[in-house]
Amino acid sequence: MRYFNNIIEYFNRNFLQIRDTAIIFSDCNRFKQLELNKMSTKLMVIGAGGRMGGRIIALALESGRFDIISAIDTSNHPNIGKKTVYTGVSGPIEITLNDTFPAAAADAVIDFSMPDAAEKTINYCLETKIPLVLGTTGINEKQKETIIAASKEIAVLYATNMSVGMNVLFALAGKVASMLGPDYDIEIIEQHHRFKKDAPSGSALTLAENICTHTGRKFPDCLVHGREGKDAKRRDGTIGIHAIRAGDITGVHSIIFGTSGETVTLNHTANNRDTFVGGALRAAEWIVGKKPALYSMADVLNIKD
Repeated sequence: MRYFNNIIEYFNRNFLQIRDTAIIFSDCNRFKQLELNKMSTKLMVIGAGGRMGGRIIALALESGRFDIISAIDTSNHPNIGKKTVYTGVSGPIEITLNDTFPAAAADAVIDFSMPDAAEKTINYCLETKIPLVLGTTGINEKQKETIIAASKEIAVLYATNMSVGMNVLFALAGKVASMLGPDYDIEIIEQHHRFKKDAPSGSALTLAENICTHTGRKFPDCLVHGREGKDAKRRDGTIGIHAIRAGDITGVHSIIFGTSGETVTLNHTANNRDTFVGGALRAAEWIVGKKPALYSMADVLNIKD
């Protein structure tokens, strides 16, 4: 009994301290949540009805570092006006797919749409002065000029591939070609899923362009897209480039450097789309507050030439 009374006395003596500690701990958690919400990047996603756009929204909300201001796609998308439930850090979040740009301001825009739609996004960002992360592929030369012109007024990050590993390969490709020298033939092989529209991939072209820059070749004149016929012998100074479309391949890029006696191969394999999404979200956080200029993932990753 005496032992029991001692326990009661101890509890009464320390109850207020325990209660106050619990309140402080609870308030700390609330404060952290408020700080997290305050620091979240307000994000708009264009091409949100596509596979990449959907994963960008999903991973952005799961991270707790972003608020999705708007999810946008073309007016003929079958899910316009419909809601999709995503998992956020504090529970389920409903996001409606829209076909119009909102009045609400965002900190950054990520566009993974089609080239024609991307032009509308650029115009919107110019009007609202919102920085843009552009990952749309299949951009033609005229559209590239539009991107360059826009970058004089707003911060634009344009990348044919947002994967961190792939951007390391971009940096390596030209340097390796330069070190190996002209005696090594160069072939680029890219593999993607059956639904990819543009060929060769933007990443394959970026690899080729970087190699040309470091080796004095003229891009894109030196590219040979596939080979056929009875006289398809390799010409000196050319870069072979080949596109494979099959099944659900997320993305594989290989560069073959071959000479008499040895072959050097650089390879990058994307196991799923989340590797691109992670890079895009990293770029969106990085670009907020940057001055008008045309940036690349090399800037985000601090990759020096």
